[in-house]
Amino acid sequence: MKKGSAMFYGALLLTGANLLLRLVSMSFQIYLSGRVGAAGIGLLQLILSVKMLSFTVGSAGARTCALYLSAEALGRRRSVRPALGGCIRYCLLFALPTAAGLWALTPRIAGGWIGDAAAEPALRACALFLPSACLGGVMTGLYTAAGRLRTLVAVEFLEQGVSMAVTFALLSRWACGDPARACLSVALGSSAAGALSLGVLWVLRREDASQGRGDRPPWRRIFGLSLPVGLADDLRAGLSTIENLIIPRRLALHAGTVNAMADYGVLHGMVFPVLMFPAAILASLADLLVAEFSRCARRPGRVRVRYLARQGLRVSWLFGLLVGGSIFLAARPLGEVLYHSEAAGACLRLYAPLVPVLYLDIVVDAMCKGLGQQSANARYNLLTNLLDVVLLWLLLPRFGMGGYYFSFAASHLVNFALSLRRLGRSVELGPLGPLVRGPGRRDLRWLLGLLGAGGKSGD
Repeated sequence: MKKGSAMFYGALLLTGANLLLRLVSMSFQIYLSGRVGAAGIGLLQLILSVKMLSFTVGSAGARTCALYLSAEALGRRRSVRPALGGCIRYCLLFALPTAAGLWALTPRIAGGWIGDAAAEPALRACALFLPSACLGGVMTGLYTAAGRLRTLVAVEFLEQGVSMAVTFALLSRWACGDPARACLSVALGSSAAGALSLGVLWVLRREDASQGRGDRPPWRRIFGLSLPVGLADDLRAGLSTIENLIIPRRLALHAGTVNAMADYGVLHGMVFPVLMFPAAILASLADLLVAEFSRCARRPGRVRVRYLARQGLRVSWLFGLLVGGSIFLAARPLGEVLYHSEAAGACLRLYAPLVPVLYLDIVVDAMCKGLGQQSANARYNLLTNLLDVVLLWLLLPRFGMGGYYFSFAASHLVNFALSLRRLGRSVELGPLGPLVRGPGRRDLRWLLGLLGAGGKSGD
């Protein structure tokens, strides 16, 4: 099989796997909402936010570094052992102190930041398994660089299945409705499954025992690649975690709020997963666009790039309108069938009109990355995250969930406008009026043609 065809079918495999995994994850989220309620889902979301921040700090850019250095070594037909060993030791250098810090700060985080001591056991479980989670990211980077996508997909399904089985067993036989035990059950399930997947990936790695032995890791390159990426990720994850933590606290100050944690759980644990579930289809298109734009940007002239940009925006706009309109019309039945919650249905209808912009932003970011505008995208993301934190802090006590909606819409619209402006300047798009016309046969032909072009981009 040609390299380009392998990339194309690999992208299709990842798309199908991603859709199925999201479907399974959303189904399990529905089950959890029935077991722990909206307030429990909100508490879980805050715990997962702290866990993600700890993972980002503990990883310190090691996954990206492992992917890049492994791909470089494999491309030159050299051993990945020195780069992989160096990335593992670099990762542990940050993961172990981060895990110790999370363990020591757990009472303060649970009682002071989250505002509920029931989160403490779950946070300690996250701290205990944090090094294995960070090392799992390094191994994922190695397998991605080696093109072993089927192995990664199989391990992801194994991890998801083990996580659900352990969580289900603990919730049904041990938790018994206790919030602290319920949160600990979810944390233990996901953490144990992550540790198992790390062990499987380590056993299945392919490396000649004598190859690369004795070679020193490229420490200068490891630190030079990892630290800038890690610092940028830390700042972005820190702002995101601050945003999540202040929502229930500031929302509770609003006079009309009955249960701030439940409102937060409905929005982040029920509504957003449904809104963003179909976006898995666009994720594959976005990956293909990054590769195609990178290839076309090196050619003289901008005709092909402009054509791809216009058609990519048009297809994602039409897809977003279709998904947003469908969710808007079916919002209340979806909320009732999935979560038995009128509040979830009302929120789905309220946020559905924003879907086209959210989906367009995914594709615009991919185009900008393909054109080498990653630094600009990072600046825009940090700016809008900071704007979101400021708006939430100011608006939630006065306007409640209405203030959250305004903050969410304003920050995402600003981010999209800045990214689209950067894309327009890079490829000289001109007027975008044709994007709002109705769909035609050429849109479907272009989408299929783009997938084929993405498959040939590696030839």
